[in-house]
Amino acid sequence: MLGLAQRAGKLISGTETILDELKRKRVKAVIMANDIQDNTAEKVNLATKKDNIPLITAFSAAEISHAIGKKRKVLGLTDVGFAKTLIKRVNEGV
Repeated sequence: MLGLAQRAGKLISGTETILDELKRKRVKAVIMANDIQDNTAEKVNLATKKDNIPLITAFSAAEISHAIGKKRKVLGLTDVGFAKTLIKRVNEGV
């Protein structure tokens, strides 16, 4: 799903980019590695809670990096459809 979103241009990556785009209300869901540094996790958590943005922490940094072919720990989905589909799949355990 993340690879599809990336190819469609609906995925952004990098902590600072995500935080900036959250302020601009462009991010519909955030995927954060469950093995990320505590201070980064805290920044992302606060930013997502502020605007009630779904935060997915079901994947490791290695899994996220493998899915998109780049070394990343924080991703943002900018499309509602991709966000809803990913959240549904994570909740179902797919």
